[in-house]
Amino acid sequence: MSVRASERAGYRLKRALLGRPLVTSELRDEKLSKTVALGVLAPDCISSSAYGTEQMLTQLVPAVGVAGFALVMPVTGVILALLFLLTLSYREVAVTYTRAGGSYVVARENFGPRVAQVAAVALLIDYVVTVAVQTSAGTDALASLLQLLLHTDIEGDKLWITVGVVLLLCYGNLRGIREAGKAFSVPTYLFVLGAGLTVVVGLIRLLLGDLPRLTDAQLHAPGVIEVGHRGGGVLMGASLFIMMRAFANGGSSLTGLEAISNGVSAFRDPQGPNARRTLVIMSCVLGLLVLGVSALAWRTHAVPYSSGSPTVLAQEAHLVFGQSGFGNVMFTFVQVATALILYTGGNTSFNGFPFLASFVAEDSFLPRRLTLRGHRLAFSNGIIVLTVASLTLLVVTRGNLTKLVALYAIGVFTGFLMAAAGLVRHHWVRREERRTAKIVLNACAATASAAVVVVFTVTKFTEGAWMVVLVFPLGVWALVRTNDRYRAERAALAAAPASATAVRAERSVVCVLVDRLDLAAVKALHHARGLRPDELRAVHFMLDKQHTAELRQQWEANQAADLPLDVVECPDRRLHHAMAAHAAQFTADGRTDLTLLIPRRAYGPLAGRLLHARSGDSIAHAASRLPHVAATIVPFDVARAIAEHPAVTEPRGEPAGSPLA
Repeated sequence: MSVRASERAGYRLKRALLGRPLVTSELRDEKLSKTVALGVLAPDCISSSAYGTEQMLTQLVPAVGVAGFALVMPVTGVILALLFLLTLSYREVAVTYTRAGGSYVVARENFGPRVAQVAAVALLIDYVVTVAVQTSAGTDALASLLQLLLHTDIEGDKLWITVGVVLLLCYGNLRGIREAGKAFSVPTYLFVLGAGLTVVVGLIRLLLGDLPRLTDAQLHAPGVIEVGHRGGGVLMGASLFIMMRAFANGGSSLTGLEAISNGVSAFRDPQGPNARRTLVIMSCVLGLLVLGVSALAWRTHAVPYSSGSPTVLAQEAHLVFGQSGFGNVMFTFVQVATALILYTGGNTSFNGFPFLASFVAEDSFLPRRLTLRGHRLAFSNGIIVLTVASLTLLVVTRGNLTKLVALYAIGVFTGFLMAAAGLVRHHWVRREERRTAKIVLNACAATASAAVVVVFTVTKFTEGAWMVVLVFPLGVWALVRTNDRYRAERAALAAAPASATAVRAERSVVCVLVDRLDLAAVKALHHARGLRPDELRAVHFMLDKQHTAELRQQWEANQAADLPLDVVECPDRRLHHAMAAHAAQFTADGRTDLTLLIPRRAYGPLAGRLLHARSGDSIAHAASRLPHVAATIVPFDVARAIAEHPAVTEPRGEPAGSPLA
């Protein structure tokens, strides 16, 4: 007769929500062509062009007024130069390190696992902030569409729309969304087409002299960020500090640049060269879009709003295409494509974060639970951690993009720094062609990335960067401490093979801890007899005299005379102390091994936690610390027994509780 394990209500609910469980053999890696890989891996990077220029203007316009629209161009130029330098560096990462993991793998291979935790924390923070930034920006794009086209304001609902999107992404990934698929590449190409047409048509209209520009009245409309005074000259009041703040905000345009190097293993062979070419194409597309959006902002005076919508890109598209029927269609297309790529960019973190967390956990720097695949073969624990962290960030910042960007660059550019520095060491210890040029290139990339981290920390410290500055070292410390704990546990367990060959104890004793005589205790007693010890005893710790007397009567009426019930008084109710003292009586000679069998009544998950103390678990834990003593839990499923015999209940007034329940 076969016995089929019953499914709990929680599992049945999980199956209803997530679908049938996938077996390990269904896990597969889909290899991508360069065209599909660009669409799948680049949304986070390319979509940052939708808000990079706007974030520069949020710093320049309040400080220097309309002169800030001109100053956005030199700041953009510096950012593009940095993009060029980092692209050259990451081309080498893509060819040299083909395993997923990016800067974490580079740092681990060149500096060791402990130093690599700096890169791990940087990337984990980056993934969390990316979810919040991308989804908030996507909601701003939708809000801009409704405001400019339908004159509908959804400002009060934007946060909850963003939260809903994050929860939807979480649900989809728990079901096992495959990031590697043609469907996920579509938003990237739609956005490149829409934003590209906006830039091209805008520049053509600029050359023809009919590109619209916002009027002074529109620059001071309700909701627009405060426009500073022009002053006596273009640079009047534009201190180096203001330019640095604008550069720090604009650095958000480079987020996601590492995505290609993190996913080299997803490319078709030859993986390295294909990834390198795709990286160059992605950087070129990003650079052209950032330059084009900045140029249009300079000429149209598209200005940021304090609420985040309408966005600068939305205003540019609205001005470029006009308000005709065709213009409204094109404007709608641009905004929908922008929202799609931003939401898709947020989804890339749901793939990157769990995989990175699993790598770090495999190295014993994060809890091992993060290496486990869930119901649908996804790293469910990592997905849930990412969702909770990003939702917390959204709620704290109210989904404000400018506040979120203040948390961005430290993690992003620390990752760039670790990758470039790792390549410097990689080439330093090898004799290879063009070694000196490669060392100089990556040293420049590392220096530039370090400079951005310093600039960002100084200029954005009071706007939220202090949180990253605080969390960063704490995160590295926590990861190292976790590793120390795992190493100490491995060292303690390493003695097991040696001790396993030791001479067996001359005598074995089994004690069954009995608090009440029921099916759980009977099952433990049957198990004890099957062990065939030299001596078998039943032990009861007396906490209540009346209960003990009733147990004695039941025992004498139901048990064989050859198994006495030992009663150990416990007047101070210190079960652990009484158990240790009783165990010492058997093991004091050094020749006796004692095994404690502890019945554990398994109730439903909620009932078990709320209605029962489960002291047996703590007693077993305490017994494991005693020499020559082992503790074994013998479970009995009460919930299943209730389901099979629903009419069986205890008489009214009979005690139902148990310290060992």
